[in-house]
Amino acid sequence: MSTASPASRSLSFRTRDSRWRGALAVLQEMRREPGVTRAAVAQRLGLSSGSATEITARLRELALLAETPAAASGRGRPTTVLGPHPDGPVVVAVDLRQEDYRCAVAALDGRPEVLEAEAHADRAADRAADRAAGRAVGTVARAVRHACDRYGDRVRFVSVAVAATVRHGRIAQSAALGWDAVDLGALVPHPGVPLLVGNDATLAGVAESRYGAAAGTAVALHVTIEVGVGGTLIVDGRPVEGMTGAGGEFGHLPFGDRGLRCPCGARGCWDLAVDGRAIARHLGDPPPRDPRTYARAALDRMAEDAAVRSAVNRVAGDFASGLAGLVNALDPGVVTLGGLAEPLRAAAAPRFAAALQDGLMRFRRADPPPVVAAALGEDGALHGAVAVALDRFLTEEGLAAWASARAGRG
Repeated sequence: MSTASPASRSLSFRTRDSRWRGALAVLQEMRREPGVTRAAVAQRLGLSSGSATEITARLRELALLAETPAAASGRGRPTTVLGPHPDGPVVVAVDLRQEDYRCAVAALDGRPEVLEAEAHADRAADRAADRAAGRAVGTVARAVRHACDRYGDRVRFVSVAVAATVRHGRIAQSAALGWDAVDLGALVPHPGVPLLVGNDATLAGVAESRYGAAAGTAVALHVTIEVGVGGTLIVDGRPVEGMTGAGGEFGHLPFGDRGLRCPCGARGCWDLAVDGRAIARHLGDPPPRDPRTYARAALDRMAEDAAVRSAVNRVAGDFASGLAGLVNALDPGVVTLGGLAEPLRAAAAPRFAAALQDGLMRFRRADPPPVVAAALGEDGALHGAVAVALDRFLTEEGLAAWASARAGRG
């Protein structure tokens, strides 16, 4: 009879690569379909009932997986439902937007639970961008620290989605937030927890391709309007980010008025033609402090105000024309619209459809890719931040590190 402790058995398990591969496959199935049964996982992976039982038992030992009895169905052997272990690993995810932030935690099923959310302090009171950035980062850092204190060494990654251009995992510039280069290192209270930083629109596109409106499509284009235009091209579930990670800055293509200087430093950016700033400009209003809220209010006033209706139609046409250019260049199988992009299309549907058709190459017009609303709404960036963090954790190295940490505690 074996007298090995759970910790030593975990270490033995860690050294056997084939078992790690089987464990990873089971965990990925649970992640892909939370609430899946052990029998269904065994069938999909071609595992015998005994192998599936052995793998899930070891995953329970490692606090990576929990099993609960499945509802009885027919005469077959009883099976169990697989879910994340209540003491298992988690990732902390942050969505850092123009006006506010949200801090969430997610287990291996990838479902974020928001722990804290707060609007940024009034940035108008801070004339220095670096002071405003420091205040916002400090507030978010406190929320992350609270989450890490609550979950302790169960936290494997802190993953941040930010409304900014991200290069080499760092903020290079954010026209939306009014920031230049900003170091987010302060968001990690413990040096042993890795920090991941990604553009919010890119991460929302990742989530749509994995779990949302583009699921099952090999090449998907995600485009969103918040303050300006963001997005990404997703190929087989992975974003095309370019050499430094700054790819997907669609809003800074020169699709706009060359007479306008963008906060990014370039002229003629598409950003300035398609959001609340553009609507305000067409109406003769001053630039709004919060272009997103201004645009939503304008969409609500369209039915009763002809001038607003004309401005929104013009912006919808400019958006659709640029979108046609992206379709021509990138050849996606589906286009998902996030943020204000879908309400804008819906509010000015005839103008949008005509401008999109006019902008497509002739051979594309008979069979254009479907343009659909994003399914995850405002939670897309959070889901994407969780997804990329779990991608990093669910590797042989990630599971080995978790097993070692648990053995150390034992």
